Amino acid sequence: MSIQHMGTVPIETLRLNLRRFEEKDAKDMYQNWAGDPLVCKYLSWGPHPNEEVSRKRIIGWVSNYIRYNSYVWALELKRNHNAIGSISVEIEDDRYETCEVGYCLGREYWSQGLMTEALTAVMHYLFYEVGYESIRAKHDVLNIASGKVMQKAGMQYTNTEERVGVRRDGTYYDCDVYVRHKKDD
Repeated sequence: MSIQHMGTVPIETLRLNLRRFEEKDAKDMYQNWAGDPLVCKYLSWGPHPNEEVSRKRIIGWVSNYIRYNSYVWALELKRNHNAIGSISVEIEDDRYETCEVGYCLGREYWSQGLMTEALTAVMHYLFYEVGYESIRAKHDVLNIASGKVMQKAGMQYTNTEERVGVRRDGTYYDCDVYVRHKKDD
């Protein structure tokens, strides 16, 4: 099957609406995850110094939604309609029918299975609607909780990439890599 890009379409799970970002999400983004140094501790970006930086990031995502190969979802909690995190896809090489997912979730919502719920739904969409055969994800080796999300979503550890980059504190970091293949579903 070849890749049939469909873009960021709405996806509904038990507790979440995965939807396109809107500019009005800037306040939630800044307050719930992007402005929190603890949430951003192991990420290459952030924390955002103010809501305006979050707004500009969202405007960039929104402008890219016209492209069918743009995949960036806001995770909206159904019970209160707050944006509590994000999940996105980086296209690696469509010839190999593989992509990489990345995600971020507000600290208040950690350890509730919400990110596993979102990741599982996005992987299902990428496998069965878009046509990817394998999906990768990776995390800083110190961010153990992120690896647990990957495992709970059915991903398997494959390897550790060493000295991938430099943390904001100046130390080098390694990344654990996980993969899930469509054929293993």
